[in-house]
Amino acid sequence: MIPLALSPIVRSVLLTATLVAASAMAAPARALEPFAADYQASYMGLSANGRMTIESQGGNQWKYTLKISNQVAQLTQTTVFEDRDGQWRPLTGTDASLLLVKKIRRNAVYDWAKGEARWSGDVKPERAGPVPLQTGDVDGLLMNLAIARDAVAGKPLRYRMVDEGRAKPMSFTVAGKESIIIGGKPRQATKLVSSNGNKQMLIWVVEGLALPARILQRKDGKDDIDLKIVSVQ
Repeated sequence: MIPLALSPIVRSVLLTATLVAASAMAAPARALEPFAADYQASYMGLSANGRMTIESQGGNQWKYTLKISNQVAQLTQTTVFEDRDGQWRPLTGTDASLLLVKKIRRNAVYDWAKGEARWSGDVKPERAGPVPLQTGDVDGLLMNLAIARDAVAGKPLRYRMVDEGRAKPMSFTVAGKESIIIGGKPRQATKLVSSNGNKQMLIWVVEGLALPARILQRKDGKDDIDLKIVSVQ
C-alpha cells in the first residue's frame, strides 16, 4: 500500500480530532451528588406518594432510598453502595413493606472480599444465597441509578442484577423520545424498555437528572408500579 501524503492543514485537523476524542474518552464520569425528588406513584392499583433520595455516607459510600406509601401499603427500599473509581457496587440493601398489618423485611449483604451476596429476614431458604458476585454487578435499586447515567452517556444498557437471591441479566433498548413535565416545565426524556417473560420494565431518563424521571413496571400486561417525577429538590 502506498502511503498518502497529508497536507499540514489536514494533519492539524486530524490531530485536533484525535485529541478531542481522547479527551472525551478520558473525561471522568460526573461525580455523585446528593439528590432528592418527589414522585407521583401508582402502587397496587392505588394512588401513592413516592420519594427517591441519594445521600452521602462519608468517604466514597452513598445511600439510595426509595419510599412509596398510600392508605393501604408502605414500601421502602434502600441500597448502600460505594463509588469505586467510577464503578458503583452495592454493599448492603433492605427491602421492607407493610401491607395493612402484614410486614415483610429482607436484608442483603454484598461481600466483595468474599465475592458473594447473601440475604436474610423474610426470604425462602433457596433465596438466601450465596450468589457469586462479578465485577459490574448491581442490585435492582442501584440499576436505576446506573441506567440514568449510562443512557445519557450513550453506554450499553446491559447489567447483571443480583437481587432477591439470584442473578439475572437485564438489558434495555431505546424506544424513542417523549416529553415529561417536571416542576411544571416540559423536559425531553429518552424511553427505555426491558422485557423478560411476562414482566416488562420501562424507564424514562432526562439529561441532568441523577435518577429516572419515570419508572413503570408491568406484569402480565398490567401496570404494577408506576413512578412519575413531580419535582426535584
